[in-house]
Amino acid sequence: MRVGLTGGIGSGKSEVSRRLAERGAVVIDADQIAREVVEPGTVGLAEVVAAFGREILRPDGSLDRPRLGSIVFSDPAKLEILNGIVHPKVGARVQQVLDETPPGGVIVYDVPLLAENHLAPTFDQVIVVDTDDEVRIRRLGETRGMSEPDARARIAAQASREDRLAVADTVIDNNGTIEDLDRQIDELWARLTSA
Repeated sequence: MRVGLTGGIGSGKSEVSRRLAERGAVVIDADQIAREVVEPGTVGLAEVVAAFGREILRPDGSLDRPRLGSIVFSDPAKLEILNGIVHPKVGARVQQVLDETPPGGVIVYDVPLLAENHLAPTFDQVIVVDTDDEVRIRRLGETRGMSEPDARARIAAQASREDRLAVADTVIDNNGTIEDLDRQIDELWARLTSA
């Protein structure tokens, strides 16, 4: 079963992904793969530097993600350029992971931009982690040290809550406690493995 997992930045999607992996899902994390394809020495990083300049590099030659984010998340044209570089490379790496995965079981694709890229039809099920914007902004400040204006800009650059909910087969409400989240994950896993 191919499951698409999405949620806005700061929604707790990574926590849901981790909990599904603990229960036995094969998780393909598009964010992690997106980081891999722009590591030092990769063609992806060279193309990003060619598009945005050397000022997006840290002194050690790695990508300064916050600096690049501040450039692209406030300019849709620049974001489109970055996506045009990174997305094809992510797709190729995902295919490689799939080719190495044994048949059967539940494959969960952790896809931050599932709604934005109209990918819902490519999955058997779409799970949306839904969290109020104010909770997301607080979490982004606490966990990533992001300023409120930066957090709001990142949220605004992504699909709206309504757009994500419109593609959901299952909604995980992540405004509550960890116990609430675990209960929802247990129920979801039971449905996914009985399908």
